[in-house]
Amino acid sequence: MQQKKIPQKLQSVLWSSGVRKLNSERDKNYIIHQILSYGGLDEILWLFEKYGASQIIKTFTTTAFKDYRKARFYFVKNILLNLEDRDMSELLYVKNIPRDIRP
Repeated sequence: MQQKKIPQKLQSVLWSSGVRKLNSERDKNYIIHQILSYGGLDEILWLFEKYGASQIIKTFTTTAFKDYRKARFYFVKNILLNLEDRDMSELLYVKNIPRDIRP
């Protein structure tokens, strides 16, 4: 059985919730996206060790998380996860895209 606790060293990336309150299974969508959005190399390596590439790709592609900067979204999508050929809308992931308010 995998440990469900999150290491304290990830608190700086998982700032919107205390790591002691997080559960690695219950909160995996938040944890995966938050680390992909804001984590450095150490956090990303931990993420791949914890969840594996297939779970990270599944989470990234099936549960949109509108908290990525544009450059980071494309880095994660095209380089880190090798999803360059997959059509994914920036509107669902990139937080600084203004919404269309025309009538």
